[in-house]
Amino acid sequence: MSQLQLILAQINTLVGDIPGNTAKVLAVARTALAQGAVDAIVFPELTLTGYPPEDLLLRPSLGLRIERALQELISANLPVALVIGYPRISNGRLYNMAGVIVDGKLVAEYAKQCLPNYQVFDEKRYFAAGYSPCVFDLKGIPTALSVCEDIWFPEPMAQASAAGAKLMLNLNASPYHQGKQQEREAVIAQRAREGQMPVVYTNLVGGQDELVFDGGSVVIDTSGSARFRAPSFADGQFPVSVEWDQQQVSVPLQTLEAIPDNIAAVYQALVLGMRDYVNKNRFKGVVLGLSGGIDSALTLAMAVDALGADRVEAVMMPFRYTSDLSKNDAADEAARLGVRYSSISIEPMYEAFVAALSDEFAGTKRDTTEENLQARCRGVLLMAISNKKGYMVLTTGNKSEMAVGYSTLYGDMAGGFDALKDVPKTLVFALSRYRNTLGEVIPETVITRPPSAELAPDQKDEDSLPPYDILDRILELYVEQDYSAEAIIDEGFNREQVERVVRLVDVNEYKRRQAPVGIRITQRGFGRDRRYPITSGWKMGD
Repeated sequence: MSQLQLILAQINTLVGDIPGNTAKVLAVARTALAQGAVDAIVFPELTLTGYPPEDLLLRPSLGLRIERALQELISANLPVALVIGYPRISNGRLYNMAGVIVDGKLVAEYAKQCLPNYQVFDEKRYFAAGYSPCVFDLKGIPTALSVCEDIWFPEPMAQASAAGAKLMLNLNASPYHQGKQQEREAVIAQRAREGQMPVVYTNLVGGQDELVFDGGSVVIDTSGSARFRAPSFADGQFPVSVEWDQQQVSVPLQTLEAIPDNIAAVYQALVLGMRDYVNKNRFKGVVLGLSGGIDSALTLAMAVDALGADRVEAVMMPFRYTSDLSKNDAADEAARLGVRYSSISIEPMYEAFVAALSDEFAGTKRDTTEENLQARCRGVLLMAISNKKGYMVLTTGNKSEMAVGYSTLYGDMAGGFDALKDVPKTLVFALSRYRNTLGEVIPETVITRPPSAELAPDQKDEDSLPPYDILDRILELYVEQDYSAEAIIDEGFNREQVERVVRLVDVNEYKRRQAPVGIRITQRGFGRDRRYPITSGWKMGD
């Protein structure tokens, strides 16, 4: 029986940085060779461009840049098989490729067959589909290549098996959502059993705009059992041994990292997504408004975990309706986390705006206009700090608020990144409690008191919205599962509440179009996932 030594390169790439990504591939390979015997290093899908490259794939210079990168890898003449993903033009068509480079030669190449075109994916916009298997010799083992979505359908595996393959290498850029690792492993197990060959699944890790890639690279044997699993949300190179007896490939049980539970995984995804967005876009740090409420408290804790306290600034911006409890809780959390903290009253700004608008407002009653003006004063302050210091403004709105429009354009929506954009309010509470198990940084009163924007006397969120446990369930059915209003009512919800919530979701699409990017953690986030017209005559009950 012979052994095949693999490295699963679970790396974090930068979209568009083809020279940098190529250099990372070579650095990984040289480090692996220096540490001992290795036969092949398996990298993620579209390693050379990063994923998703979107319309960079349409740039005229793409082909030339990729050819230069491939030639650099070939010229390195490394005595190890580099199994790597990249886009490449062949016969005038662009393909999502996986290739094998060893000893200064490109010895095998495979074009992805199953192109995803749903949710956040639109690969048919860019790529032509491949149609044939690729089986090459890897240290005596007939080995097949496949790319990401190919493993979710039976045909590519069946082709590989019919072509004599005994091992499948599957290159991935599979983004995270709740429960995704369990879904993946169930599908990979089914394919491994169908093809009667182990599947080596290497996944990308890191944040790219609203997407987070969670790693979790895994090897699953012909019985459908996981024999190796890399950590989730961690960059690294992980060795795996595969055994071959000239008839069948087997995989001895090796490291099996635990799959994090749902709340821990969401928290890690949010932190990783924030870190990479800030760092890859070269911001010095972040600044946010710390109101004493739970959304900004959780966002501050995540920012410190992502970037370190020295790169985070929190600003309390009190007004006449801001309670002493909010002021004290904000100062307390800032002290616990060790961030720079300041308090700037918006009272003078607000009064100046009201005075300037006195003629325009003459004869009118106070309404949400004055509430929005408070939020816009705060937005101006934060954006000024951002401009002066080179810090990005973190907004703190959650998915429940974004869904029903309980946010102010050019006010609390002013900023560059919203980590909680896809996080329902009920999950905000769960994440806050989870974060406190790692070290109690969010004051208990922030978590337990009724949520309030404090834009009016004695204001509470539930004065104008259903309780959040009800609201979030309605929103899940309407936004994520596409239930109609009538179908939600048939589930036992109050008609008046459902019709009000659905109407609020529909009429606030224009706000969401202007919202900062935020991390996707569900299967239907606001952004790439859900693209509805602003101007529409669609009836909410349909």
